[in-house]
Amino acid sequence: MRAYFLKSPEMQLELGDAPVPQPKPGQHLVRVRAAGLNRGELLRHGLTKPGPAKVGGTEGAGELPSGERVMGRLPGSFAEYALMDAEDAIPVPANLSWEEAAATPLTFLVVYDMLVQQGRLRKDEWLLVTGISAGVGVAALLAAKAIGAMVIGTSGSRDKLEKLKNLNLDVGIATRTPDFHDAVLKATGGKGVNLVVNNVGGSVFAECVKSLGYEGRLATVGYVDGVMKGEMDIEALHSKRLTLFGVSNKMRNAAQRSVTVEGFKRDWLPLFASGKLKPLIDRVYDFKDLPAAKERMEADAHVGKLVVRI
Repeated sequence: MRAYFLKSPEMQLELGDAPVPQPKPGQHLVRVRAAGLNRGELLRHGLTKPGPAKVGGTEGAGELPSGERVMGRLPGSFAEYALMDAEDAIPVPANLSWEEAAATPLTFLVVYDMLVQQGRLRKDEWLLVTGISAGVGVAALLAAKAIGAMVIGTSGSRDKLEKLKNLNLDVGIATRTPDFHDAVLKATGGKGVNLVVNNVGGSVFAECVKSLGYEGRLATVGYVDGVMKGEMDIEALHSKRLTLFGVSNKMRNAAQRSVTVEGFKRDWLPLFASGKLKPLIDRVYDFKDLPAAKERMEADAHVGKLVVRI
């Protein structure tokens, strides 16, 4: 079968041939129809360990031998066939295309973890998302609006913020620096936000804490700035009764992931089936053009998810 191999630490993609993988008990063989691209795998963020080249890809959608359409965590999805653990399989609603299905699993599972399982976001609460134009940021916006929350987003691009206003972004703050908490307080009537999703990293950590209101929650999910440390205001943590937590899909075991998958299927899959929630796809590439899709991700030119059609 055709497959793209990912070389680490160079993080380069190379097209080659690989044997069709053979499923073990508890696994499905999936005929891959589309796969989503994820920054954490393809860029140098330390999530891909150095070692021999391996088939790339972490999520996708395709068909089981029975013909059933599934989406989910799918290691090796940059290939014609890949193996999916049975507990990771999510049925694809009839109204989703292969590309939309491939753009859904990891991003929205992470967002479900942040907004529902740990973040406890409710209707009419305020959410702040730093670096909102990336895949997780856009998914957080879409899901929060489906819940009925209000959303503030930061981005270094005014053009990207304007595009997201079409998705009902309530407040857009054009900045790449930690200078947004005054605007956040103004938008929230001086109260601060209930939940922050920090996609950027340590350089804005202290500003995120400043932006939180009483009993606010701060989710750290990315560090595109490469800054792995941030100053902690202990007095604010204490007096405002804050909750700080991290989110990572890759660094969890199968049992932990399955809890999120089951919650997603119960709470959010009906939203996708009804059309109330669907992923925003920036661009779809043919399989042969996967390296060009990676280049677009590296250039930070996208708004939403990048998908390759296989």
